Amino acid sequence: MKLSMKWLADYTDVSEYSTKEYCDRMTATGSKVEGWEELGDDISGVVVGRVLEVAPHPDADKLVICKIDVGAADPLQIVTGATNVTEGALVPVATDGSHLPGDVKIKKGKLRGAVSEGMLCSIAELGLTLHDMPQAVEDGILILSDCGLDTLPKPGENVKEVLDLTDTVVEFEITPNRPDCLSVIGLARESAVSHEAPLRIKKPEFRGIGNGISSLLSVKDDAVDLCYRYSAAVVKNVRIAPSPMWMRRRLRAAGVRPINNIVDITNYVMLEYGQPMHAFDYACLDGSDINVRRAADGEKYVTLDNIEHTLDSSMLVIADDHKPVALAGVMGGANSGISDSTETVVFESAAFCGSNVRVTARKLGMRTESSSRFEKGLDPEQTIPALYRALELVEMLGAGDVVSDVIDIYPNPRPLPEIKLDADVINRFLGTDISEEFMKETLRSLEFTVGDSTVIPPSFRADVACMNDVAEEVIRIYGYEALTETLTSGGVTLGGRTKNQSYALFCENALCGMGMNEIETFSFISPKFYDKIRLP
Repeated sequence: MKLSMKWLADYTDVSEYSTKEYCDRMTATGSKVEGWEELGDDISGVVVGRVLEVAPHPDADKLVICKIDVGAADPLQIVTGATNVTEGALVPVATDGSHLPGDVKIKKGKLRGAVSEGMLCSIAELGLTLHDMPQAVEDGILILSDCGLDTLPKPGENVKEVLDLTDTVVEFEITPNRPDCLSVIGLARESAVSHEAPLRIKKPEFRGIGNGISSLLSVKDDAVDLCYRYSAAVVKNVRIAPSPMWMRRRLRAAGVRPINNIVDITNYVMLEYGQPMHAFDYACLDGSDINVRRAADGEKYVTLDNIEHTLDSSMLVIADDHKPVALAGVMGGANSGISDSTETVVFESAAFCGSNVRVTARKLGMRTESSSRFEKGLDPEQTIPALYRALELVEMLGAGDVVSDVIDIYPNPRPLPEIKLDADVINRFLGTDISEEFMKETLRSLEFTVGDSTVIPPSFRADVACMNDVAEEVIRIYGYEALTETLTSGGVTLGGRTKNQSYALFCENALCGMGMNEIETFSFISPKFYDKIRLP
């Protein structure tokens, strides 16, 4: 999981710590950091320039000589072969001595006899693509005034700041038992507790229009054992367009390619809340009913990547009246994808059985961002907040008109375990002397419901089910480094085999005694073993 520190700042403030201090503390409290990257670190000396004059090169038909104002006393002279540079345009200028991605160094020189004191930059030379800057010309100079900036920059300003190319991205290794941390909010919770900082999670809200969703859509769940919760909403008058720069930057920092505002919203919410979402083109649905059902044996389905798959009855699909439109938790269908002509969109936010998603993805040879999250077991309580956040972003970006009300099918809410809290037992288990008040305060900060002698974990912590799990939460925040060496206490444990172990050994000996051979198959031992016995 890649975490943008600028995105994290929306939820908690850890700015007083250096990146290394932040990473060390997160690793110490159980969120292992693999490393971090300073985005924009490979760009220096690139500033905003205003084109004052464009004149033909006297000795080259395909080159022009530009006078560029970069905020200095004298304008720079730069020679370029770009055809989209005009007087008055704001452009990125790599000045003498600057560095660009790919370890490119720019120096003053001559082109066909004319002095060139730098270089005008395209998106590729800044390490960007059309997905990052959709308004740009791919084979021309980047014109900053065409990039949809809120305010036009002034000559001499740092291009990295203007295009928001600076950020620190921390990469975490998230263990399978903590799918809640496959999200910005999940890591913000851990960051806030680990650094004793306040946590700010705003409840998403949307206004909505119209008389409600019931006249447009209905949902039926025929597989409640595989689909725990299904939430849906409709957006009309969709206006497909590029996402704003701040959203594209955050997606890019997380390793996700921006596409368009609707698709980007679903990816943004998946990263922010950890809840995969899907968007259907309403016009591609046969009828107004969505049916969550098992696939038929031999049923054909074409995914968004235009690959046809043959399904079986163990797989869960989202279907309209006649056909599947999505493979639950894995990938949407090519027959209902978002396009430039889309006018009405159905947003889906659901909780599927993790093991079923994993088996389906493996059978079909598919692994997606969505399936990798679902297969770990997601919190059904997150579907509505994530859906509301998507609708809030639709209104914020002016991407469409949200129909009032949502559909929410949640037949069997999961009860949360009530776990006994006994400070003495936990201290004996850990070999510590931690106060009960510290334990309770720590668990409250982790959003546990704490009573006099019991605790209830939050819905997103399905990995906490017994006293040992509670003890682990306490000690990881208390700090393993604070533990002191102690002698083992308690009685001596006598070693011995269990009944099952003894029985298994008896069977092995009996079978070998009858002339059979016990083997280990190749897949369970290291190839080095064969080297040791010199077996080819």
